[in-house]
Amino acid sequence: MIGCDEVGRGAIAGPVAVGVSVFRTDVPAPDGVRDSKLLSAKRRALLAPLISEWTPSAVGYADPEEIDRGGIVAALGAAAKRALAELHTRGVAVAQATILLDGSADWLSPVLSSPLDVRARVKADRDCISVAAASVVAKVARDELMTAAALRHPGYLWESNKGYGSGAHYAGLAEKGPSPLHRLTWLHERG
Repeated sequence: MIGCDEVGRGAIAGPVAVGVSVFRTDVPAPDGVRDSKLLSAKRRALLAPLISEWTPSAVGYADPEEIDRGGIVAALGAAAKRALAELHTRGVAVAQATILLDGSADWLSPVLSSPLDVRARVKADRDCISVAAASVVAKVARDELMTAAALRHPGYLWESNKGYGSGAHYAGLAEKGPSPLHRLTWLHERG
């Protein structure tokens, strides 16, 4: 089984990231792995390398232009497909695995050229260790990307809001306008 979870779905800037992690029974998972939303940033940063040592994991991205062009659901599928392709190149038998998505909808199957055993499960990020692991590696990777982007595009406070629509982020938009990392179709007037 391969756990799959997304990060950045509701952000107004930056990519959407999809993490994938293989479920292993032969080696115990690191202590404390749970849904990334239930962990502090410091704890996630400590766990991510331990997860990568425990099991094959990967993160795929879809950039803001892809999100604007095809919508968030297609972008999620494209990012997951890229992450699964990375696992495949590392020798994971993706075609024989069950892919478990967190949530109620299968947003992966529509972008696949060959069908896989994809299943969606509400709260899988809280109930399945491989989905929780995927959420942690995706969150850490995307947060690092947005923190680095904050240095190239100052004024939006991405180092703290990670591209989500906080008041400070909208204030930066009002002052500077959108950056190349903004999802232009997601921006709206606030009043």
